[in-house]
Amino acid sequence: MKTTLDTIARRTGFSKSTISRVLNNKAYSSRISRETAERIIDEAKRCGYTPNLVAKNLRTNQTQTIGLLVPSLANPYFAEIASVIIQESRKYGYTAILADTMEDESTQNTAITNILARQVDGIIIVPCGNDPAYLEQTNEQCVPIVLVDRYYEHSTLPYVVTNNFHGGYMAASLLVRNGHKDIACIQGPPSAMTNRKRIEGYLAVLKENHLEDRAVIVGNEFSIQNGYLETKLLLNYEHRPTAIFALSNNIGLGAIKAIREAKLRIPEDISLVSFDNYLYLDFLEPAITRIGQMVDEMGKMAVKLLNESIANHREIKSQIELSPEMILRESVAPIIPQDK
Repeated sequence: MKTTLDTIARRTGFSKSTISRVLNNKAYSSRISRETAERIIDEAKRCGYTPNLVAKNLRTNQTQTIGLLVPSLANPYFAEIASVIIQESRKYGYTAILADTMEDESTQNTAITNILARQVDGIIIVPCGNDPAYLEQTNEQCVPIVLVDRYYEHSTLPYVVTNNFHGGYMAASLLVRNGHKDIACIQGPPSAMTNRKRIEGYLAVLKENHLEDRAVIVGNEFSIQNGYLETKLLLNYEHRPTAIFALSNNIGLGAIKAIREAKLRIPEDISLVSFDNYLYLDFLEPAITRIGQMVDEMGKMAVKLLNESIANHREIKSQIELSPEMILRESVAPIIPQDK
């Protein structure tokens, strides 16, 4: 026999309306005690209660699904963001439909169209490209959208991101304080907002220290191959850099391989600072100094904002920047003045 709300009501003595509120995650807002909620949830689990999702969706006009779009699942950073968002979404009762936009704006817009056809309740996206028009139209006319990790300048779309300018500024400042003047920057996609802001921070430090003429910016992807190839070229410069600022961990890993192949040592021959924080960087020799982002907080806040918009049927206008952190390890060394 199928278990229904009537069954749980008979077994617990609580009304169907109370049981329904608890099973729909509304116990707190309905001022239902924790003890009551626990009894109802335990009974529902014990008797294998399964809600009629079709009927629920028809009543609420919601599917309890959200779209999640990221530029590259092959990139561990975006995979980590996706994992955080998927786990957090489950806590709110949502199932996430995941799409990889392959860092292509046209693919992104097609993916949004396909996801909308699945009647999602909202979308969380790490956007790519420079034109927010389609996302803004979707946010205004279809479902709420929250940007994460990246945003568009001069757009009202809500977002949760890292202060990437400050991250770039911190990395370059550390290297300059250690006496480095020839600091090469290996970037990701030039169109990505995260990339542009990190570059702006790097250039601001060089300008403050009258080193802007010595700026070197190369590369075009957040990939290991990009870091490897660009470092190979940098090490063949007549005046090779004394330090490299890699704008992602993937880029940094490629740089490390190229440096080692050139029989150079980190940090004795060349210093390295990376962007993003992964535990495995502490197990490299040497451990890598990097700029860490609050990935968990970013993902959780994005889900919270989207849920508020869906649950309250109102537009969210929050635009939040989280502070990065400097994680000092062993890959940066001061320049030792040469004897004259």
